[in-house]
Amino acid sequence: MASNAPVGKPTDMSAPHMPNVAGIDSTVPSPPHTAAPLSGVPAAATPVDAALPPGVLIQDRLAGWVSDLTTLHELTERLIRTSSLDEALPEVLGAGAALVGARRGMAVLEPADGLGPATTIGLGLAHAELGTIETVPRGATSYGRLLDGLPDPADPARVPDPIAIPDVRTEEGLDPRHREVAARLGYAASYALPLATEEAGRLGAAVWLYDEPAEPSERQRHLIGLYGRFATEHLARLLQVERARAQVATVAEELLPSRLPRVPGVQLAARHRTGPRGGGDWYDALPLPEGALGLAVGSVSGTGPSALAAMGRLRASLRAYAVMEGEDPVAVLSDLELLLRLTEPARSATALFAYAEPAQRRIVLAGAGHAPPLIIGDHRTEFVETSLSAPLGMLSCWEAPSVELSPAPGETVLLYTDGLLRRTGDAMDRAFARLHAAASSVPKADRGDPGAIADHVLRTLLPDGLTAAGTEEEDVVLLAARFE
Repeated sequence: MASNAPVGKPTDMSAPHMPNVAGIDSTVPSPPHTAAPLSGVPAAATPVDAALPPGVLIQDRLAGWVSDLTTLHELTERLIRTSSLDEALPEVLGAGAALVGARRGMAVLEPADGLGPATTIGLGLAHAELGTIETVPRGATSYGRLLDGLPDPADPARVPDPIAIPDVRTEEGLDPRHREVAARLGYAASYALPLATEEAGRLGAAVWLYDEPAEPSERQRHLIGLYGRFATEHLARLLQVERARAQVATVAEELLPSRLPRVPGVQLAARHRTGPRGGGDWYDALPLPEGALGLAVGSVSGTGPSALAAMGRLRASLRAYAVMEGEDPVAVLSDLELLLRLTEPARSATALFAYAEPAQRRIVLAGAGHAPPLIIGDHRTEFVETSLSAPLGMLSCWEAPSVELSPAPGETVLLYTDGLLRRTGDAMDRAFARLHAAASSVPKADRGDPGAIADHVLRTLLPDGLTAAGTEEEDVVLLAARFE
C-alpha cells in the first residue's frame, strides 16, 4: 500500500520554543541548509547541533524559519494575483513543484458537489502523457484515492492525508498498470496532496512526480501543507466566481433570440459574447408583415443581474413596438425612450432599429446614441451616415431623423455594439479605423456568408481574443444581414 504522509508541523523534539505570537507558530522548524536528524535520534544529539553554541543554533533556525515564511509569502502573493481557475491551477502546480522539489506534476479539479467545472492540467506533461496517466485505474492512483476518499462518510469534515509513493518500483500493492505507466513516462516517485479544507470541501488533488526515488522531507511537507490550504481557499473563491459568470452568461443567452428568423432575400448571422459580470448588450431580428424584417442592436447601462433584467425588458418592448409601427423606426425608438424614462429613470440605453424590406433591398433605420452600421461589399466598405443623437433616457424627449439606404446584391450590413470597439483597448477614432480595416479585409470567399464575415471581423479586430487589458467587462454583439 502507498504510504500516507501527513501534513503537519515538523516533529523536531529539540526545536527551541519562542514566545507565542498571534498568527505565528512558535515552534521553529529546521532551516533548509541544516541536515535533517537521523531517524530515531533527537536533533540535540546529532554531532552538528551538539557542536554549535545554543545561541548560534537558535539564530540558524530562526533564519531558516524567516526564509520559509518569505518563500510562502512570495508564492501566495503570486497566487492571489490570479483571477481565474485557468491561471490559478498552473500557478499552484508550479509553486508546489518548487516546494516539494519535483519537476513534473498534474492537478485534477473535481469539486465534490458535482457541479463542475472538472478539468485536469499538467506541469511538464504533454496532453498525451496526461491521457496515459489516466489509463491507470482511478482507484489505483494516489489522486484517485484522495478524490474518492472525500468526503469520508464517518467524518465528512475530515481532510485526508497526502499520499507519498517514495519508489514506484518497490512500493507494495501498486497496480501493475501504475508501474507500467511510470516506467513509460520516466517517473520513479510521487507525492499527492488533496486540494481540500474543512471550509471549502473537496475541490480536487495535485500530484508531483519525481524522476528518481524520493519523497518530501518533513519540512517540505509542512510548507506544501500550508500552501495547499491557502491555495484551496483561493481556488474555492475562483470556483464560485466562475460559476456565477457562467450563470450570468446563461441568463444573457436565454434573453436573446434562440435562433434567427428565415426571411426570403436576406441571410442573417449573429455573434454575442457576455462580459464576466453580465452586461446589457443585445440584438434582435424579427419577421414583420409583408415580408419585412426588423433588425435591432442596443446596450443598456450598467452590469450584473439588474442590467440583464433591464435589457430583457427593453428588448421585449422594442419587439412589441416594432410589430405595431416597425415601418417608422423613429416612432419605435421614441416609444422605447418614453417607456425607459417612465419605468427606469436612472438608466440610459443606446439602440439602433432598422426596418428592412429584403425584396426591395431597402432599409430605413434610426439610431439613439449608437454606433453607425457598416456596409461590406465587393465594391465598397463604408459606415452608414446616421444623424448624431443622444442615448435613450438622456433627454426629456428623444427624436432624430431616420436614414434610408439600399444595399447592392451581395452586400452585408453589419450592426454591432460599442463593446466591440472598446474591446480593442484603443481610442474610439482608432477603434473605428481598425473596424473599417477589418471589414475591408474580408476574403472574397467569405463574403457570401454573413457568419464568416462576422468571424473574420472578430479575429482581425481582436487577434488576442476577447482579453484586451481592462476591456474584459465589455459585451460584444455583431448582427450581420447579407442581402441577396
